[in-house]
Amino acid sequence: MALSNRENTIRNARFQTPEWTPMHVAISGASWNQLRHELEDVLVRHPILFPGFGKGKRDYDNWDPGPAHRAGEAFTDSWGCVWEAAIDGLEGVVTRHPLADWDAMETWEPPDPLVTGDRGPVDWAATRTAVAAAKERGELTSGGVPHGFLFMRLTYLRGFENLMLDMATEDPRLQGLIDILVEHNMRIIGQYVDMGVDLMELGEDLGTQTASIISPAMFRKWITPAYEKLIAPCAEAGMLVALHSDGHIMGLMDEFCLAGVNIINPQDLCNGVDNLAREIKGRFCIRLDIDRQTVVPFGTAAEIRDLIEYEVRTLGSPEGGLEMICGIYPPTPAENVDALLSAMEEFRTYWWDGRGSG
Repeated sequence: MALSNRENTIRNARFQTPEWTPMHVAISGASWNQLRHELEDVLVRHPILFPGFGKGKRDYDNWDPGPAHRAGEAFTDSWGCVWEAAIDGLEGVVTRHPLADWDAMETWEPPDPLVTGDRGPVDWAATRTAVAAAKERGELTSGGVPHGFLFMRLTYLRGFENLMLDMATEDPRLQGLIDILVEHNMRIIGQYVDMGVDLMELGEDLGTQTASIISPAMFRKWITPAYEKLIAPCAEAGMLVALHSDGHIMGLMDEFCLAGVNIINPQDLCNGVDNLAREIKGRFCIRLDIDRQTVVPFGTAAEIRDLIEYEVRTLGSPEGGLEMICGIYPPTPAENVDALLSAMEEFRTYWWDGRGSG
């Protein structure tokens, strides 16, 4: 009997011989706005990756990019950070930091995560109902904290340069702020632990194009202990923990391992496929973030196929341990999305259909 998607995902993450490589494509609002009906025509041709997709359900003339994604709009989130975006459908950047001056801590308060999310109210009762229904259907269940939940949140609140100075000078007020963020995220994680989800998603961007933003030693001092505290209740509950980070993060892999991460989501070409194979294959399940800078947006169909094949052959195995995900952003054309989906479908069963046995 074929595995369910839930069973396959869990077995793959635990190196317990799945039946296919989990593959996902995440399409940005900006690309939907750019490609519109062209993109719909592509997705209906790929029901394996987009099951049940139907054309004509999106209103492109009246869509709302959402908070912090609307071009030209200054949006203040529940933490007091002011966001500004340049392109509809792409997340903006924080341009005003509520704790740029430490004195502001005297009156500043973090939001209550049981009432307010980063950008609007939350409904935990509805979330519990949705998780319970997904369990009834036998689906994979997951929870998560907002992207940028710790290190990035510190930059949003203090400003990047201020945070770097805080860390370098070991400002005692910094640990107090980190403790506030840990407590905030722990309350969110506690909700999902209580629901008994299969997977907890943590997401930050910790790397530049060529190195981690802070050194491994600095990360170990300030960030790793916080990660350990947040991941511990997930591990105790038997949940898988996935960590996303854009940028070059090879130097931080030991920290992620120490913290208890099961699934790591690194970018492929930025970190180097061979580096990932040599240094972390088998240590983590690798949820590989497929290139969105050169090959997918600008390459030929053959180049896209070659990249997917190389990555599956290099990082995959019959035991599992490889997922693949690709984010679609402008200026990626519809034909390249089509080529990407075709390649992902072609190689998703590579290790189990006889091709990977030679």
